[in-house]
Amino acid sequence: MLCALPKKDISGLNRGHIRKRPKTSFCWLTTMAANIEENIRCYRTAPFDARFPNTNQTRNCFQNYLDFHRCNKALSTKNKDVSPCEWYQKVYNSICPISWVSKWDDQLESGTFPGKI
Repeated sequence: MLCALPKKDISGLNRGHIRKRPKTSFCWLTTMAANIEENIRCYRTAPFDARFPNTNQTRNCFQNYLDFHRCNKALSTKNKDVSPCEWYQKVYNSICPISWVSKWDDQLESGTFPGKI
């Protein structure tokens, strides 16, 4: 099943204007009851997060990295499926520099990571 994004409305082209899509048409803006796998499959880039309204997304990057590892740890200790955690991984992979992620991964392995997981 493909991600259902609406087509651009071109009915007003002959009059020189194009109608904008409604903001609720994106896959990541589905209701909370929506399927998590659908949201992960339709993922494009990190959506707006009201906790981090500024241009500098450093804290957003670090928080999503922490959330991914916390989610993984919590679900794996309960022997549950960790697929919901993929969302956090996709977000931090899209907004974090690769060098930061590799450094944090090395710190996790060596036990010197500064965050609480």
